[in-house]
Amino acid sequence: MMTPKEIIAEAWAITKKERRIRHWGFASTLLETLLEAKLVFWQVHFAYTYFTTGEVVQFFEIEAILYRVLPFWLFLTIIIFFILLVLIEFFMPKMCLGAIIGLSAKAHRKEELRGGLVLALYNFWPIFAIHEIFVFSNITTTITAISLILRYGGSGNFKYTAVGLIVFFFIISSILKFFASFGEEAVVIRKMGIFGAIGHSFKLIISYLGHVVFLILLLIMISLRILMNALMIFFIPATAIGLGLLLVRFLPAALGYTIATIVSATLFLVLSYFLSYLHVFKQTVWTITYLELSQKKELDIIIEEKEDATASQ
Repeated sequence: MMTPKEIIAEAWAITKKERRIRHWGFASTLLETLLEAKLVFWQVHFAYTYFTTGEVVQFFEIEAILYRVLPFWLFLTIIIFFILLVLIEFFMPKMCLGAIIGLSAKAHRKEELRGGLVLALYNFWPIFAIHEIFVFSNITTTITAISLILRYGGSGNFKYTAVGLIVFFFIISSILKFFASFGEEAVVIRKMGIFGAIGHSFKLIISYLGHVVFLILLLIMISLRILMNALMIFFIPATAIGLGLLLVRFLPAALGYTIATIVSATLFLVLSYFLSYLHVFKQTVWTITYLELSQKKELDIIIEEKEDATASQ
């Protein structure tokens, strides 16, 4: 079995060498961050309005404002585009994950990197189901759910009880998701079913938790990516708003906001490109680790079928 240092070194070499895997990683990082940025922007808007005016923003207030100030055809175009974009941002990263896992496994096994689209499409639904089982492990989703309860949960102790339950589900879901971390790899590489893959992941991690120190390194890398994503999510909208307010003092409002949007979009693409390296690297480390561990004999099996057949002969 490869040592943690060898796994990390090979994962980084694959990340730098294989452009096809980075393309899928860039698409995944870009779309995930776009979706999270929208959720954060909405929560910041709701919180700012509440603490400055004391009013609770209605759920479709921004859409209502656009409906009043824009021509109907333009309003309808924006809403349809927004809905389509959110659907792409929600579903596409799961497809990208299947391609990243499959291609990185092929790269590790020195196979030709073909079939990225097939891997993405074929493994989409199992990966999507695994993610949704642990939906409350996503911090952005948890914050959004808590915000909705605090705004629309009414008065009394009910909403605080509901918030406590969501926090409890977040903790439990995060722990379970950690032990199911190899679930996606089992789906893509061994074509296991959803619950079979999760069970296989639990067994691997519990069996070798004390043997593999690299799990701690992976947690650190995951935390680093989450921190960088969080900074990126807050930094880009803040840059857009600040630059727009600055430019409208010297330029016409339309031109100032257009320049701010272009600069922010460019900055968003550049940061997403660099974050995609970290995303692909982390996933490749995890994939190689799964390949190495799954080759070892399972600890609850004393005599394997091959050994038994050989002995009987």
